[in-house]
Order: sequence, then structure tokens, then C-alpha cells
Amino acid sequence: MNIAAIFAGGVGTRMHTKELPKQFLKIHDKPIIIRTLELFEENPEIDMIVIACVENWIGYLNKLISKYNLRKVQRIVKGGKSGQESIYNILKAAEELGDRDKDIVLIHDGVRPLITQKTIFDNITSVKKNGSAITSVKVKETVLIVDNDESITEVPDRATSRLARAPQSFYLDDILSAHEKAISENKFDFIDSCSMLQYYGKKLYLVDGPQENIKITTPDDFYTMRALLDAKENAQIYGIGD
Repeated sequence: MNIAAIFAGGVGTRMHTKELPKQFLKIHDKPIIIRTLELFEENPEIDMIVIACVENWIGYLNKLISKYNLRKVQRIVKGGKSGQESIYNILKAAEELGDRDKDIVLIHDGVRPLITQKTIFDNITSVKKNGSAITSVKVKETVLIVDNDESITEVPDRATSRLARAPQSFYLDDILSAHEKAISENKFDFIDSCSMLQYYGKKLYLVDGPQENIKITTPDDFYTMRALLDAKENAQIYGIGD
């Protein structure tokens, strides 16, 4: 079984929203989280969706799921104190609902609604072939490595540099075992699943994703996302790119 593990546990402090967590903000009159969930709902390879959500907003999310008829959502768990804890909560729910030894999980941010169906297919294919799939994009600008004083210590070659995005996909047993090891070692500061698996020696394989697969974190991201969706709609109306 292929399980979409969607992280929507943040409260969006950097978005400066007064009422709604960022995942519930609307773009073109549809919540961002629903746009993301619909991508996995519509993909024939995805069998089930499990979500981690801000605890106080689980009831609201349930109403949205019912409104938009998202039938693949099987469970919503409460988000943790960190992204790492929230993802662990999702993985434990996936274990209860599926088969730990056989299932594939695609870990994805609820505020990344511009992946493509091809990206989802490519993730699943890579896990089946290689055991992992880290969605990435090529670096277009120079990356600088700096120290604590912000002095440049390294300038990596752009040709061999990538930006990690999402989904990040694995066999459920591999990623859950890594989380369990991290808990046993009191390591709770992994920035994402890719970092955790790399730390524990897992060989990771890349798949190419679309450049527009950005994460909505700040107001600038929100306006960029809205512009990208406008461009996609205009392309459909005016036949741009045909």
C-alpha cells in the first residue's frame, strides 16, 4: 500500500496570520491544505492518506475533508511539538492502518500544493527500485556555506548541488525504525526525514520535482503561490504552451 503522510501540524507564525494556521488560508477560494490533499486523492497509486494537524483545528479539518469529499483520508492525528514528532505520529498511525514491512510512505508538507502527479509516481517508482526518493530541484543560484560569524567557508559547485523538497518517500519500516532510533538516542532536532535517514547511514536517491514546488512559509511565498496558480489557470484558458 502507498500512503501519503501529510504534515499540517504547524501554526504558521512566520505568516503573521491573525486567525487561521497557514495551511487553512485560501487561495482562489480553496484552502491550501485541501489543494495539497486533492493531489494525493486523485492519484491512482495512493491508497490512503494520514494527516498530522494542529490539535485545536482537527475538527475544522474534518469538516473540510467532508465538504471536499476526500475519501482516502483515513486518520488525522494531532501534531507534535516539532515537525519530527508530528511525522512520527503520522507514521505510527500508518503502521496501525497498514503493513509496516511492505507499505511505502510519501511524507509531504500540507503547504506544498504544487507538486505534480508525475512527482508522486516518480517517488513511488524510486522507492520500489532504490528504497528511497527525495524530491529535489537543481540549484539555480550560488549556494554559500557560512560559519557562525557568517563568513563564507565553502562555495559548493552548483552542478552537484540540489535543493531538497517534498515528498520524501521511504518504506514505512525504514523511516519508522529511524524515528525509533532517534527517540532512543534523545535526538529530536532533525530538520526533515532526509536528514534523519542520511544521519543513520541510509543511501538516498533523488527524483526531480517541479521548480514551483515551494513551501508556503512566509507572506511572500503565499503571493508567489497565488501567482503560480494564476499562471496555470491562464495557460488552460488561453492554451499557453500548447
